[in-house]
Amino acid sequence: MKLRLIAAIACAMLTASSAHSQSNQDKSANPKPKQHKTAAPAANQNKTAAGFWAQVGDDGFVGGWFYFWEDNGLYSGRLVKMFLKPGETQMIDVCDKCVGDQKDAPMLGLTIVKGMKRDGYKYEEGSILDPRDGTIYHAQMEMSPDGQKLSVRGYLGIPLLGQTQVWTRLPDDAIAPADIPKESLGPQAAPQ
Repeated sequence: MKLRLIAAIACAMLTASSAHSQSNQDKSANPKPKQHKTAAPAANQNKTAAGFWAQVGDDGFVGGWFYFWEDNGLYSGRLVKMFLKPGETQMIDVCDKCVGDQKDAPMLGLTIVKGMKRDGYKYEEGSILDPRDGTIYHAQMEMSPDGQKLSVRGYLGIPLLGQTQVWTRLPDDAIAPADIPKESLGPQAAPQ
């Protein structure tokens, strides 16, 4: 049974399955975002899951950065930056196991978390994609009251049968708006 779903997602993104050179990507073992000086925080900063999050695996390494946004009351998150673990030299560049409009979509920009309904600090009734095998699991999330941690849980059937990772909020300017990868779709997806 797949109980280590979210950790597997991070591993899948980093598995050496295809040669991929990304010279514009930071490939350090445990990257830290640049420290940016900012004026006063934005008015709604940290009140929702919207924004940037670092996906941190059980081993302490950052597997990727995610960008969450709200659309018609639902929150979704896509992969916007990937990192290699020490000793790894290749990344998965497309989701060849995905189905539908995500089949063979580029990993950067791939929407992994979808359709999360917000209820205070909790987000439920959504889904999370395991790009290793294309399986879609139920998902729930809970944000800490200070808005700095996001517990992300993928599960089979009932929440008890799953695993949780705690992700860390990144600064709002971790990636410039123009540099945020657009949502990626596979070549067979209908044009938008």
